Amino acid sequence: MSLFLRKPVADLALEAERGLLRRSLGPLNLTALGIGSIIGTGIFVLTGTAASQNAGPALVLSMLVAAVACAFAGLCYAELAAMIPVAGSAYTYAYATVGELIAWIIGWDLILEYALSASTIAVGWSGYAVSLLRDVGVEVPAALSAAPGVTVTMADGTVASGMFNLPAALIVLAVSALLVVGIKESANANTVLVVIKSVVLVVFVAAGVAYIQKDNLTPFIPPNTGVFGEFGWSGILRGAGVIFFAFIGFDAVSTASQEAKNPQRDMPTAILSSLAICTVLYVAVAIVLTGIVHYSKLNVADPLAVGIDATGLTWLSPFIKVSALFGLFSTMMVQLIGQTRIFFSMSRDGLLPPLFASIHPRFRTPHVSTIVVGIVISIAAGLLPLHLLSQLVSMGTLLAFVLACIGILVLRRTAPNAPRPFRTPWMPWTPILGALICLAQMVGLPWATWERLIIWLAIGVVVYWLYGHKRSVLRRAQQAKAI
Repeated sequence: MSLFLRKPVADLALEAERGLLRRSLGPLNLTALGIGSIIGTGIFVLTGTAASQNAGPALVLSMLVAAVACAFAGLCYAELAAMIPVAGSAYTYAYATVGELIAWIIGWDLILEYALSASTIAVGWSGYAVSLLRDVGVEVPAALSAAPGVTVTMADGTVASGMFNLPAALIVLAVSALLVVGIKESANANTVLVVIKSVVLVVFVAAGVAYIQKDNLTPFIPPNTGVFGEFGWSGILRGAGVIFFAFIGFDAVSTASQEAKNPQRDMPTAILSSLAICTVLYVAVAIVLTGIVHYSKLNVADPLAVGIDATGLTWLSPFIKVSALFGLFSTMMVQLIGQTRIFFSMSRDGLLPPLFASIHPRFRTPHVSTIVVGIVISIAAGLLPLHLLSQLVSMGTLLAFVLACIGILVLRRTAPNAPRPFRTPWMPWTPILGALICLAQMVGLPWATWERLIIWLAIGVVVYWLYGHKRSVLRRAQQAKAI
């Protein structure tokens, strides 16, 4: 039997109609899911990292490169999400376009992407939480506030090493518990948090713009240090790859398509609206932040708080930190939704054990998957440092977007007459440019990141051959027909 069996688009449409997950999300909830995912670690943590180590003030250009790639990929995702409104994101799209083996590979990639993304966000949340507690006189011991091998500077200036990041682990468990209760309740909570953190970011831009110093923005593109990715144009490309971590948001929207009330209409609107809103906010925050504080001083866990402190508006610093806690909480929630829905789809197809597709009789959520994933991610968040997580997440996101762009081209050829409530414009240039820009950003990431991705995917191929290949629902159906 071929390794490239494809799921017919008609079967996926039927699957969506008889889906077990509760359809309770409207366009506002879906757009908020996207914004909730995009406005998180990227803007509250990685803006400082990318500016200080890669792009300087030209981080704005890095964001625009990432946003352009996302715009092209988002138009492709919008067609796929409206056409195939089934939980599973790029995994499901790959199954319908390039076949089971590639679908497994991209699904395996997404498992790592979402798990590490949630872990990364939890570590960032912990950093802001510990900082805020310190402001009110509560000192969290270094041993319980950082991963093993990570040093922490205490309030008295002493330096100590961490053993386990307890706040990061606990917040993952809290979010998982909320998601078990129900997607509608979780989405409503996310919508409230999105409004709060968006308002605070607008206040940050409005309050900080008067304190921008031109000297901090000069030179706008710092000269390259002689190492690829450290400033100059290569730094802009590397910065785009790092900050791309944030734009997983509309991929997360597509994972919830089977829980949308009207996916054909609402999915494209939510994907493109969340991308447009967040790009404007990101660019505005980047300009103000690098204008207030010299980029060399932004390699910290709480760059926005550093920016506000530099203005002298210290009354605003607690609001920024609280907003970061809200923002990272909602982002983590969306990532965990995406992770469990990927597991749900792959388990339903027979490629993962059946327990990941079990649905709670009352809440109608994949509760077992949510609990298992929550426990694993909480342990990872407690033990792994931030710098080992973020770049690999960006790599996985970029790979998923490349597959989505290619999928549009394949489906236009293999299923030209399938209903398309939303059609990607400017074919075939939109998917071609989307794939090429994403590939360019992948090239800009360090080789070590490529090595980790290749090792993970190799493990995935072995797992598929030992388990999924034999238990595939589609493969067994094909074999039954052949008898």
